[in-house]
Amino acid sequence: MSRNLKLSVGLVAMAVVAVVVALLAGGDGPATAPTSDGDDRLVRSDSQVLSRGDTDTTFVEFLDFECEACRAAHPAIEELREMYGDRVTFVVRNFPLHENSEGAAQAAEAAAAQGEFEAMYDLLFETQPEWGEKSSSQRDVFFGFAEDLGLDMDEFEAVYDADETIELIRRDKADGMELGVEGTPSFFLNGEQIQPSSFEELTAEIDAALAA
Repeated sequence: MSRNLKLSVGLVAMAVVAVVVALLAGGDGPATAPTSDGDDRLVRSDSQVLSRGDTDTTFVEFLDFECEACRAAHPAIEELREMYGDRVTFVVRNFPLHENSEGAAQAAEAAAAQGEFEAMYDLLFETQPEWGEKSSSQRDVFFGFAEDLGLDMDEFEAVYDADETIELIRRDKADGMELGVEGTPSFFLNGEQIQPSSFEELTAEIDAALAA
């Protein structure tokens, strides 16, 4: 990512978030995820793992695919993965807050069942301005994304509509609320919620965790 692009991707402050990362100068499918400090509310065995590092350091993001701040944070998360993906495990948890947030999470989980979680994760953020902030269901849009990704549509629909999928998403949110999550994006590093004020501060916290 170029320096100019980093500067242009400021994280949008959300009223429900005390502090959200501000960018200054700045995987696939269900996987068995590591727990952090023994708290299975933070990382479940079926949580989505974007990339797995070779240390015990774990970075967890509670996100909402319809959240503008999460979309703004997405390039920073991708840069962190480029920097630390071989050493840090990056985990995604659902925390839907908007009209079509749960449906978007269902689409991501249904894609994950076919090994395409990351592709849907990227696509949902990339296209968020097209489907976000709508009062009507965006189910057809999400199914169109699945077709674009070449997924088996019968399997996608079955997983998308499954009670188990909806329960998983709502369990993620309940876990987050128990852990003190009030808004998105919310970040945890090695079991502790962090609220860095800059990209440099965030990387410094990760460096310290790796050095510990």
